[in-house]
Amino acid sequence: MHILRQYLHPRYWLIWLGLACAWTIAQLPYYLQMACGRGLGRCLFHLSPRRRRITRINIALCFPQLNKQEVRLRVKQHFQSLGCGLIETAMCWWTPTDKLILLFQLQGKEYLDAALAKGKGVILLSAHFTTLEIGGRLLAINTPFHVLYRSHKNPLFEAIMHQARSTHFEKAIPRNDMRGMIKSLKANTPVWYAPDQDFGRKNAVFVPFFNIPAATITSTSRLAKITGAQVVPFFQQRLPHDQGYQLNLLPALDNFPCGDDKIDTRRINEIIEQQIRKQPEQYLWVHRRFKTRPEGESGLYQADSK
Repeated sequence: MHILRQYLHPRYWLIWLGLACAWTIAQLPYYLQMACGRGLGRCLFHLSPRRRRITRINIALCFPQLNKQEVRLRVKQHFQSLGCGLIETAMCWWTPTDKLILLFQLQGKEYLDAALAKGKGVILLSAHFTTLEIGGRLLAINTPFHVLYRSHKNPLFEAIMHQARSTHFEKAIPRNDMRGMIKSLKANTPVWYAPDQDFGRKNAVFVPFFNIPAATITSTSRLAKITGAQVVPFFQQRLPHDQGYQLNLLPALDNFPCGDDKIDTRRINEIIEQQIRKQPEQYLWVHRRFKTRPEGESGLYQADSK
């Protein structure tokens, strides 16, 4: 806590107020936490026109069978899920473990154990769902693993997150630290990895994602090839009616990597797409997943190019 004393300047007071509210919500019963999350999401829907537009474009592209009213409804549902995800982040930081442990069921632990028995490490293949934070926190209760992270621009938030990561995870690895990931895998430690965001053309190939060419990084194949690590898909789902969470570990991918990065990357996108279809409102649609386009193809987020 002494590290946080440097953030007592008045310019941080409003953030501290928000953090105090988040801490309070993290102590509430689960059904009230989710009610707060849905309410927060409804506010974000009205206060974030740019993100609302990105979400609408993404959902309309990926689910062309939906009409305008259905797309709008799914956008609203997504923002409620996004609000719940923000509350879940506070839960990850401050809700006691003895309360969290009552909120989830874990299936497929035997697949992770079998992969670890090979001694080459495990890549926990996941994706950016709104439940990302809570999924990792809950899995860490049962299975120690290393997690990738991206630094927050706000120094106070970064300090809080660093403290939480240090408390609940064995190790946090910067997103671009390939050497750190390789070191963890060679120590036979599971590493959480989500390759489903658009990071541009570098180290990426265009493969279908909901039948749309999407720039997708090939790092999963390269990591598996260098280390011999098994790739075990891991996904979580927020259950309806405030029943908590289902965590699912799936069998390790066979014949992976196959020697063709494009085939491997398309396979990963198909796995992620299958999971999204099970819980479409819980995926992180506010991200510009199709920002980078193939040569000669116009952008899909023209008004959001900044």
